[in-house]
Amino acid sequence: MKPENSDVQDQLEDDLRTEYDLATLLKGGIRGKYAAAFARGTNLVLLAPDVARAFPTEEAVNEALRLVMRLAELPVSAGSR
Repeated sequence: MKPENSDVQDQLEDDLRTEYDLATLLKGGIRGKYAAAFARGTNLVLLAPDVARAFPTEEAVNEALRLVMRLAELPVSAGSR
């Protein structure tokens, strides 16, 4: 009797065509070859859990940050110090 997942395993093994030789195709690969270029081209940040709860969507985060930017441009009056 075959194990329960042997049919799935057979399908996975039969999925690759015989003309593809993975030993040749995958030879010489360099791990992380494009990692630095990818990192330079992205601006992802990890939000702290409490911040992520307060701003659960990309839109909410951007709106809040734009508000902070506008507030930073406001002149500070001498009486508020």
